[in-house]
Amino acid sequence: MLALMAGLFSGCAGSYQARSVDIKETGTILVNPAILEKGGDGQALYRYVNPNAVFTQYDKVIIDPVLIYKQATLDAGELENYQALANNAYVFFSKELSQDYRVVTSPEPRTMRVQLVIVDADSSKPVRNLLSTVMPIGIGISLVRYAATGKQSGVGEITAEFKATDAFTGQLLAAGLDRRVGGKDPKGIIDTWANADDALQYWAKLVRFRACTLRGEGPACDRMKP
Repeated sequence: MLALMAGLFSGCAGSYQARSVDIKETGTILVNPAILEKGGDGQALYRYVNPNAVFTQYDKVIIDPVLIYKQATLDAGELENYQALANNAYVFFSKELSQDYRVVTSPEPRTMRVQLVIVDADSSKPVRNLLSTVMPIGIGISLVRYAATGKQSGVGEITAEFKATDAFTGQLLAAGLDRRVGGKDPKGIIDTWANADDALQYWAKLVRFRACTLRGEGPACDRMKP
């Protein structure tokens, strides 16, 4: 129990991968879920990579505006928060991918298109988050919750789907569905969407890293690993 407490509360990570995502309940928007397989260590919870794709041929990228799956069901305040996450995600992905590709706005040969959908998101709950971080009874409840669900008390979470295609031909290159939950980073108490933002930044770095490995650049990719 003490070891588990130390691991949960001393790292102060902004987010970490959830144990699972219910693909039947969540569904997918960008690809047929039947093609997705369970990911391994350091990969999305569900993923697909086209075995015939030649990733070394791409030197340009189109980054589509980030979509919001639940948009029609959100009230004005919720939509504003989701849109802020979507705007931030676009900035994060542009920053990462522009280091390896020329960002363009129209399909051309040798261009990859990257799409992202925010499937679901939840803010942290500051009071519950604080109490479950500093109060013994709150810490105990958080530990029990983590053991049962893989998510601590009062933290935020986000689920997103990714898709990469050949922008010129439409060939599907890769896809993924992942979910991350908040860690006990103090930012999550001050900024209720900090956990979700941290996850989006992580995914942007992960996509860049995975693209590097799929290009076969070996050890050069290590510096990109999130």
